Amino acid sequence: MTERHDGVAGASPAKLRAVLSALVALVVALSAGIYATVAADPGTGRDAFADGRPHGGSHAAPASTGTWVGAWAAAPVGAEPGTRAAGLAGHSVRNVVHTSAGGTSARVTLSNLYGRSDLVLTHASLALAAGDGTAAADAETMRRLTFGGGTQVVVPAGGQVVSDAVRVTLPPGADVLVTTYSPDPSGPVTYHRHARQVSYTARGDRTEDTTGRPYTGTTTSWRYLTALDVAGSEAAGTVVAFGDSITDGITSTTGADHRWPDILAGRLRAALADGEPLPRYSVVNEGISGNQVLADGPGRPAENQSGLGRFDRDALSRPGAEVVVVDLGVNDILRNRRLADPDRIVGGLRTLVRRAHARGLKTVGATLMPFRGHRGWTPAREAVRREVNARIRAGGVYDAVVDFDRALSDPYDPRRLRAEYDSGDHLHPSDLGYRTMAEVFDLRTLEGAGQARL
Repeated sequence: MTERHDGVAGASPAKLRAVLSALVALVVALSAGIYATVAADPGTGRDAFADGRPHGGSHAAPASTGTWVGAWAAAPVGAEPGTRAAGLAGHSVRNVVHTSAGGTSARVTLSNLYGRSDLVLTHASLALAAGDGTAAADAETMRRLTFGGGTQVVVPAGGQVVSDAVRVTLPPGADVLVTTYSPDPSGPVTYHRHARQVSYTARGDRTEDTTGRPYTGTTTSWRYLTALDVAGSEAAGTVVAFGDSITDGITSTTGADHRWPDILAGRLRAALADGEPLPRYSVVNEGISGNQVLADGPGRPAENQSGLGRFDRDALSRPGAEVVVVDLGVNDILRNRRLADPDRIVGGLRTLVRRAHARGLKTVGATLMPFRGHRGWTPAREAVRREVNARIRAGGVYDAVVDFDRALSDPYDPRRLRAEYDSGDHLHPSDLGYRTMAEVFDLRTLEGAGQARL
C-alpha cells in the first residue's frame, strides 16, 4: 500500500516551484501595500492647510532627542479675577514667553490648578514669534501640539498636562508663542499675574493663525502655561531661580526681559560661547510676587502658596534641575503682623536646602536687600533682616551665597537701596538694579553638588 503525502515534503519538484513562486508574489504584494500605506500617512509627510503651513503631526519628536531642560517657566499663582464663571471660553489664548536655552524639540506644561471644573482644550500650537512685541508667528515654525497623540486634551481641575514633544528648532533668547483654545466655559483661569510681558487673546479658534491680526486682546499675565521645555545638545541642566517679586521682576520694563534671571541666563550663554569652563545650564524663573517662605495666601488650593509648600512643584520637579537659587524672606518680614522670627525664617530656608539636597541639587542663597523708605520699614524689621543676612553669610544655610544686599545697598546708608538701583518704591530694583544683581552673581557657584551641612 502506498502512503499518501499531502504536505510540501512529499510534493513533486514542479509543485514545490509553484508554491515558492506563490510565496514570493505574496511577499512582494504585502511590501507594496505597506509602502503605499506609509507614503499616504500624513504623519510622515507634509499636509497643507489653506495657508500652506505644515501639518503639526509631521513634526512628532523621536523618543530620544537629547536632555530635557527648562527653557522657560512661571509658577501658577491663583485664579484670574473675572474668569470664575466662564473662564476664557471661545477665545484663543496666545502666551508670549522668552527662552533661556535652545533646542531641537519642545513640549509645554498647561495647568488647571485653580480651576473648579475640567478644562477642555481642543487645539494648541507652538511657534516662534515673528518679531518683538507681536502676536504674529513665524509660519515655518508653526507646530500643532498633541497630547497622547490627540489634539484635544482634558486638564482636570487641580491638575496639569504635558504635551507630546514636537520637532522644532528654538534658539536661545527668542520669543515663543504658545496658544490654546477652549470652546466651553471652564471656570477660573489659572494664571501668573505679573508676567512683565504682553500676551494676546483672539475670539474663536485662531490657534494656528500666523498673521497675528485676530489677536486684538492683550494681557500682562500668563494663562494656563507654566513651562516650556526643550531638548537638544545646547543645555545639560537647569538653574531654578526661586523667589518673590524681586525674582519675578515686578518693576522691570515690560517686554524687555530685564528680570535678573533673564540677564543671568544671557551672561551664562555668553561665558560658554567664550569658552569658559562652566556648566551648560538654562535658567528658569519661579518667582511669585508677594511670596513668603512660611505663609500661604488665602483659598484652597492656596493662592500664592508658601515657598515651603510649592518647592517640590516649582523647583525640584523642573526637568534637568541641578541648582536652585533661593531669594526669599523679605515678605516674611514685611507682611507679618507681628515681628517676624529670624529663627523661623532661617529654619524654613534650611528646610528648602535639605529637600534640594535629598534630590541631589545644589543651593545658592541670596541675602535680603534693604528696604528703608518703603512704607513697611521699621527699625525692628531692619534688625530681623540683618540677623537673617548674618546667618546666611556665616554659612550653614546654603551651599554658596550671592550677596545682593551688599551689591545694591547705599554705601552711606546700608538700610537703603542705592538711588540708581531703586525703582522708586524703595523695595524693588530698577532695570539697572536687576542687571547688577545678575552681574555680581559668580557663575562658578553653579558648579558642583550640594555641600552645606545643616
